[in-house]
Amino acid sequence: MLDPETPSEPSDGPLVDSVPESVADPSPDGLAAEEPVGGVWSGRLLVPTLGIVLTVTLLAFEAMAVGTVMPVTARDLDGLSLYGWGFSATLIASLLTTVLAGGWVDRSGPGRPLLTGLGLFVAGLAAAGAAPTMWIFIGARMFQGLGTGVAMVAVYVLIARVYPEALRPRVFAALSAAWVLPSLIGPAIGGLVAQHAGWRWVFLGLIPLVVPAAAMLVPALRDVRPSEREAQRPAQRTTAVRYVAAVAVAGGAGVLLYGFQHPGVVMAIGVAIGLAGLGFGLPKMLPAGTLRFRRGLPSAVLVRGLLAGAFFGMDVFIPLALTSLHKFSPSEAGVVLTLGALGWSGASQIQGRSERSRQFFVRLGSVLVTAGIVAAAVAVQFNGWAAAPAWMVGGAGMGFAIGSLSVLVLNESPEEEQGVNSAALQITDNLGSSLFVGAASAVVAAVGTDHLGSGLAISGVLLSALAVVGILASLRLTPRHAT
Repeated sequence: MLDPETPSEPSDGPLVDSVPESVADPSPDGLAAEEPVGGVWSGRLLVPTLGIVLTVTLLAFEAMAVGTVMPVTARDLDGLSLYGWGFSATLIASLLTTVLAGGWVDRSGPGRPLLTGLGLFVAGLAAAGAAPTMWIFIGARMFQGLGTGVAMVAVYVLIARVYPEALRPRVFAALSAAWVLPSLIGPAIGGLVAQHAGWRWVFLGLIPLVVPAAAMLVPALRDVRPSEREAQRPAQRTTAVRYVAAVAVAGGAGVLLYGFQHPGVVMAIGVAIGLAGLGFGLPKMLPAGTLRFRRGLPSAVLVRGLLAGAFFGMDVFIPLALTSLHKFSPSEAGVVLTLGALGWSGASQIQGRSERSRQFFVRLGSVLVTAGIVAAAVAVQFNGWAAAPAWMVGGAGMGFAIGSLSVLVLNESPEEEQGVNSAALQITDNLGSSLFVGAASAVVAAVGTDHLGSGLAISGVLLSALAVVGILASLRLTPRHAT
């Protein structure tokens, strides 16, 4: 699932002052060297901003709508036992292309990667809308993930190369605004389309909207050249190692999730192979020290993965709980997801205008995500509508934390590492989400659909514990006045 990104004003004192020169002037051709008088919505920045916002709006609408229709899709294709794979397959595929795209974008610029990603996304939409079986639907969702992974890394680097550092928070705030309309109408429209026209049109109906979004981006992409520093490096410096690591992590995650779904000897073998793949690949794809809670940028990347895994692990099961335990219609279940997304967007706007440090908002967000998960897990056991305010709290936590983490990582990344560090954010997002959606799905499947409430309760405990670890990791961010 794609996340709304809204960093706040970079008021972190020495943290911003110590940003490398390559990031302060991130574009090799000086495109972002001077701040235009009108900000991001005027002059030469108007077209890039429009293109980026339109692209993210499109991806956001799909992300919001699919969560609502997935219970209907799984039942129609007789694939309720594979429910979690409808999300995890997308995330794992996105994880793979996120890694591959990081170096590609740094070497060639964001143009071709971004348009390629949008093309793959469209292919996935078409295949999902026509899928006759659950397994084919899952394969189509993988194509969507391949496209999303490439596109989002390219968008991050486009922002870093085109906009001055002082304007980046406003661009991310615009991205958060791009989530507002999909948050308001995405789940509800997805539910209504599923009820009255069929769930397939949730995917097929988005295809014509990709063309204008891509067209808006083309002029901006032509003005952005590859990083000169990256281009001067030997072509095979780390490329082969990262590609092997990417395959190991994506394959390891897939095998691990397959093992989760098959108790017994298969589970033991799958978990062993999966963990081996993750253990080999992750240290080569993430900033050094990420898995050891190293202070600064590594911990910022880690917090993203922990919060994403905890939040989206609960988010994808709320519609299933509401429609199965409380007989909600798809559109009614969509209302709860809408409120959570609105909490996310609203909190993002608040922190985007605040003078407080990015670290403060990450820690506040981590606490609120944990509280929201606990409250939602309890609410779905007793009263479906009680999950709505609980999920607004969880969404607000993500809104406070996620954008601030993006600013921290970009500010601490030199130009030639903007692609790989942006990729690292997406890697932990996708890996955390896919693994814990899969783990929660395995718990629900093991307990059985006849005891869905018990399975969801156990999953809620697991995801709450993960969010608590996110709080601990947030304490390892670079202090506001660090030099």
